[in-house]
Amino acid sequence: MAVPKRRTSLARKRKRRSHLSLVAPNLDACPKCLEPKEPHRVCRVCGTYKGRSVIAVEAAEA
Repeated sequence: MAVPKRRTSLARKRKRRSHLSLVAPNLDACPKCLEPKEPHRVCRVCGTYKGRSVIAVEAAEA
């Protein structure tokens, strides 16, 4: 069975894992209600996509 001859250095290990970091999602403003939403997704607040109503959203309780 193969055994490493040398210990993997921290720099080599961190270089290998550099692409595993988390990235925050991009957010756009909804053109109707101006709430932040992900691009190419239905707005969860008003239920619109590309200027038309796609899903019925219940009114928020006051």
